[in-house]
Amino acid sequence: MDHPDDLAPGSQVLQRTVSGADEGLRMDVFLARHTTEAYSRTYIQNLIREGHVCVDREVVNVPSYLVRAGEEVEMVIPPPRESTLEPEPIPLEVLFEDEDVLVINKQRDLVVHPAPGHYSGTLVHGLLHHCSELSGINNIMRPGIVHRLDKDTTGAMVVAKNDRSHLHLSKQIKKRKMRRIYLALTHGVPEVETGRIETRIARDPDTRYKMKAVARGGKWAATWFQVEEIPDARHALLRCELDTGRTHQIRVHLAYIGHPVVADPMYGEEYPTYGLAGQALHARELSFEHPATGQRIDFTAPLPEDFQSVLDRMRAKEI
Repeated sequence: MDHPDDLAPGSQVLQRTVSGADEGLRMDVFLARHTTEAYSRTYIQNLIREGHVCVDREVVNVPSYLVRAGEEVEMVIPPPRESTLEPEPIPLEVLFEDEDVLVINKQRDLVVHPAPGHYSGTLVHGLLHHCSELSGINNIMRPGIVHRLDKDTTGAMVVAKNDRSHLHLSKQIKKRKMRRIYLALTHGVPEVETGRIETRIARDPDTRYKMKAVARGGKWAATWFQVEEIPDARHALLRCELDTGRTHQIRVHLAYIGHPVVADPMYGEEYPTYGLAGQALHARELSFEHPATGQRIDFTAPLPEDFQSVLDRMRAKEI
């Protein structure tokens, strides 16, 4: 790590002393807990691996390093790197926009940010075409992205247009002050009208791109659900709310209780799809405090046409 006098312009240096109460914590956990800003743990892990963290003036580049009481920890937050992504004219359904945030109704078949196999045609490429400025605090491949939806999950998403907004929104997610309500059309009807699903979720050891509810390991996850409608005897429309935000969480949890999401290609592949090209899961409601005004604002994203059509056909007993 460079000496503070040699840091790139715009860098920040955060200094913390390990207390007795923190002894034995992983370095990434310690820094995530003791930074005043809501930097994600993944972002902090990347900084550690890149050599931006020192303990008693010696570089530590292992996120699992266990801190000891009395150690002096320094972390350098480098200035955002310039993005090399090319803007693309991807249509966006904008629900709200001002100088701080952008709220969209994300369409199906749209990957949120570049990843292996998806280096173009993502939401980020469309955002760069739509906005002249996006937050750069997370990652140069994910400008503006505060939270994400799966490729074929539709609905409301908020995007940060500057770093101040990004940090404010990230804190709300971390403290569970951002409310996200989903609608899920499921195979079968739950035995209870309301319920809470709690499991641990980990990577499926047999299929690495899938997740799995497990008894040990992984990360704890909880999802609330309520039966909003029973369009026919074989399906239910559930209102789901995340208590945590794990990868594929709602999809994994509903499959775990025996009611997979309709047309889910990973967790309900043995069931009929009714012509849907992806899971019938929609982020309908989004509520958060505006980063600049502090006022709570609420958004509702209408269902996509294909989801609505299948639901209407079920109601009419045409399926």
